[in-house]
Amino acid sequence: MMELTRKGEYAIRGIVYLASRPTDQVCLLSDIAAAVDVPPTFLAKIFQQFSKIGLVKSYRGTGGGFILGRTADKITLLDVVEAVEGPIIPNRCVINGIDCDRSSSCNVHPVWMNVQSQVRGILDKVTLKELAEG
Repeated sequence: MMELTRKGEYAIRGIVYLASRPTDQVCLLSDIAAAVDVPPTFLAKIFQQFSKIGLVKSYRGTGGGFILGRTADKITLLDVVEAVEGPIIPNRCVINGIDCDRSSSCNVHPVWMNVQSQVRGILDKVTLKELAEG
């Protein structure tokens, strides 16, 4: 992924909003969706994914909803982006396990590796806490 999809954008909007709420406040999906202008059904699927990997905790029933799965300073933009978009891949040759018969003689391969490393590094330095505080 090099360009953020709509799903990625919606995911970021939703989880940053959640990070801006008091840590013990369970937020209804409908409230989050309305606040960040994302279709509730779309956000539900995203938050379901987040729940599976512990980025959010979900509560069912009356008073149900979502809170962050860990504190906002312990969730990075990289965590969020890779959760919905998959690994950051500037070129297929940087995918683990993909054999490229040119990688040993290719002068561009190290550049793609560097691009991947730099982008991941930048996203990994930004926490939800920083984004929520704006």
